[in-house]
Amino acid sequence: MHGVWWSCSKAQQTVLTQEVTTSRLAESLGERRDERASMVESTIRARNVEDVRVLDAMRQVPRHEFVPKHLQHLAYSDRSLPIGEGQTISQPYIVALMTEWAALKPGDRCLEIGTGCGYQTAVLAEVGASIVSLEINPRLASEAEFRLRRLGYSAVQVQCHTADGSMGWPDAAPYDVIIVTAAAAVLPDCLLAQLADSGRMILPIGPHDGIQRLEKWFRRKQADGPATFESTFILNVQFVPLQSRT
Repeated sequence: MHGVWWSCSKAQQTVLTQEVTTSRLAESLGERRDERASMVESTIRARNVEDVRVLDAMRQVPRHEFVPKHLQHLAYSDRSLPIGEGQTISQPYIVALMTEWAALKPGDRCLEIGTGCGYQTAVLAEVGASIVSLEINPRLASEAEFRLRRLGYSAVQVQCHTADGSMGWPDAAPYDVIIVTAAAAVLPDCLLAQLADSGRMILPIGPHDGIQRLEKWFRRKQADGPATFESTFILNVQFVPLQSRT
């Protein structure tokens, strides 16, 4: 196989790479489609997630591609699973719930803190967001970006960075939505500051060794003064802690 690749011109190599990627993507999307449909009906829609675009995204993204091979038989159960480096992929219901509460519209600019394996990233992309995704762990960041590209998510729609997400990504602010997939001990003011007017932030807040509160924060612009923020409690959760280099 390598001999075939080496004998090709650069242009031919590009075509072959695209063909292989397209073939793998089609195979991944076709695999276990019934399991994804069952997951959506029994563990997501049944628990009152109603946004049609979110449900369609959960049916589309092949979650088994985002977990280690030895755990792929559990990919469509409603549970978090280890992905290495002490991190986990969130349970499908929580991914769908956070996406629904974000109220994304096609073309919205979204900052994701904690790429992890890239599953939540892919769901956000399927809903139509333009995403900047940050992951502090270099190995997870590299693997997630490779996986997302292989599944067809372009660098135009999904920008991946190895970075300390606790400080956000001011260079591309403001964002319509910020989603944090790890628990902050306290509300990160620097992330609130990167929200656009009418922007939404979905994140868990609380102790790293206990129950946390999944909350939505909404930025409301005041005509005659600084922005104000409104918070809504969603439900109690348990996430891995938000890591920081500081």
